[in-house]
Amino acid sequence: MNLTAICTWSDGWWAIEIAEMPHVYSQARRLDQVKDMVCEAAALHSGKPVGSFTVDVVPRLESSDEALITQATERKQAALSAARAAAEANREAAHRLRDRGLSMRDVGALLGVSYQRAHKLVNDHGT
Repeated sequence: MNLTAICTWSDGWWAIEIAEMPHVYSQARRLDQVKDMVCEAAALHSGKPVGSFTVDVVPRLESSDEALITQATERKQAALSAARAAAEANREAAHRLRDRGLSMRDVGALLGVSYQRAHKLVNDHGT
């Protein structure tokens, strides 16, 4: 059975409400403890084994906190995208420079990497 744990931060604890089980509540100190706490509470309430539940954790935060988390997540994704683009540009530049006859040491010097890294870029096929 899939359960939704709605978690609200209150006085050093996550107050947990189980959406599918009205009037069944729990609490946890940390979000990584929520699933276990919900499974135990649901098992006690329903008589089913603890392992018969899956839990989706839904933290409820102030809108300003949610906005900061969204911004951080978006910036992290943009940084990952930029890193992938930079890696592809490095591979392309390394290939082109090597194809023009430059040594691996020169390729590395021009790209600001070691000659070993330049060698890897030339032999890397985007994997």
